[in-house]
Amino acid sequence: MKNIFKQFNFWLLAIIITLSCCTDNFEKFNTDNSGYPEDLQEYDFNKWGIPLTIVQKGIYFNYNWGGGTNWTFQIMQNLNADMFSGYFHDCAQRLFSINSVYNLDEGWTSSYWINTYGYIMPVIYESEIRTEEDGFPAFLGITKILKVATMHRIADQYGPLVYSKFGSKTGSDPESLEEAYVNFFDDLEKGISLIKKWANENPNSESFYKFDILTKTKSYDEWLRFANSLRLRLAIRISNVDKQMADVQIKKCFEPEHSFLEIGNHLIAVATQGSGYTNPLGEINQGWNEAYMNASMESFLTGYNDPRISKYFIPAEGKGNYNYLFPIEGTFKGIRQGINVGHQNYDNHSKCTILKSTPAILMTPAEVWFLRAEAALRGFTAESVQQCYENGVKASFSQWDINSEEVQSYLNNEALPADFLDTFDPSFNVPATTDITPKWEENVSKERKLERIITQKWIACYPEGVEAWTEQRRTGYPKLFKVFINNSQGTIDTDIMIRRLPFPATLAEDNNDQYSKLINLLDGPNTGGSRLWWDTGHNNF
Repeated sequence: MKNIFKQFNFWLLAIIITLSCCTDNFEKFNTDNSGYPEDLQEYDFNKWGIPLTIVQKGIYFNYNWGGGTNWTFQIMQNLNADMFSGYFHDCAQRLFSINSVYNLDEGWTSSYWINTYGYIMPVIYESEIRTEEDGFPAFLGITKILKVATMHRIADQYGPLVYSKFGSKTGSDPESLEEAYVNFFDDLEKGISLIKKWANENPNSESFYKFDILTKTKSYDEWLRFANSLRLRLAIRISNVDKQMADVQIKKCFEPEHSFLEIGNHLIAVATQGSGYTNPLGEINQGWNEAYMNASMESFLTGYNDPRISKYFIPAEGKGNYNYLFPIEGTFKGIRQGINVGHQNYDNHSKCTILKSTPAILMTPAEVWFLRAEAALRGFTAESVQQCYENGVKASFSQWDINSEEVQSYLNNEALPADFLDTFDPSFNVPATTDITPKWEENVSKERKLERIITQKWIACYPEGVEAWTEQRRTGYPKLFKVFINNSQGTIDTDIMIRRLPFPATLAEDNNDQYSKLINLLDGPNTGGSRLWWDTGHNNF
């Protein structure tokens, strides 16, 4: 892990001292001007566009703030959401006794909060001020969209947060998750309106194109589609807890003037070619050999004989002088979370296929179709639930270049998830968690239909673990394998599983007023076991 423990302690201390846990220095921020002298910063929109490249690199975080890249992403996401979502597990034995068994590492769980507030949100804050004061509505609109895309990930992992009052001279007060969602929708609406007005008045403008590393289109069309698709994502997120707000926002999504990301045309991903950005998961995988298949992934993908498995992972090597219980070479083998062993070696299991040059996926047409399927299932729209579901599978297969013949066969597939057999220790074996199949069933309950939709959505969202973990917590699907050992000291229930990341403990010392307000708004202890506002524990149809 490239000495990330020592590096993180040093940089964490530096960030805390510099930022006083994200409150004292909101007006000061680390600006990367990419080599532009001051007199050129206003030339060709550089003053307004360059900061937004920082934000685009900071959503799926790989922004170089001086402490290096990749290892920050590992502790921010890969050892947290990517593992808790059921996608990945690190093969390094020294890590098995920490987050894997719910013995949460404070440095890791607080890093997403600290780095986002320390380096990305201040740029957003300044960009909102600059673009509005200087009269650049399209750049302001994109800032609003990026703000929501960045900060809903913080909200959905931690809960209450500082959002609408970020940078306020009165103290940067936090807000509840419910209030934050209202503000997310408001910012998306503003962003869409600003961009539409500018595009209508300036139909041939390409002013943001050279700074765009998420869509790389010369028009603003894909940004509008992204914003509307993001609005649908967030509306479905709150559908269990606030059906009225969800209904209002979903109706907006389907207004004739709005569009969604579409199959074969639109993929929101941080570009690696020519952008100066490298996919951090690719470095963890390629360079460090620490991004392996999670046992839950193995169960669903091998059980379904899913053709995406070879797009997502490589077969196990199965070599080395290890005490294998059965041959694994050429098969797809994962690692179960929470086994806490220090004597076995899983480094010949299935690694992921993501490279440093692979664009970092943030949102796909497949996800949008599954959102539409759920919207129809819940009665928000009159679309066909089955058709939207099947379009979601087709969009995912198209994204990974799998032919149409295979997708039709898959949609008729009645195979079941597979039991998990550990390579070294049979005590870690666990039966499949469900009998859900890829093939659609019409005459079943809404709950059964939702499980099928979300299970396929989870497979399709790969490798973006934050969204996958969030939706798994919201719906309970897919049904993941539970940790074998739980060392949370009673703060996380094994059956209920981890529900959130704790706020940084240092906040209690450095800004106790803010910390107390956050805890009060959370309405529960600052542990991984507290449910968030939209996490009701059951599905309300």
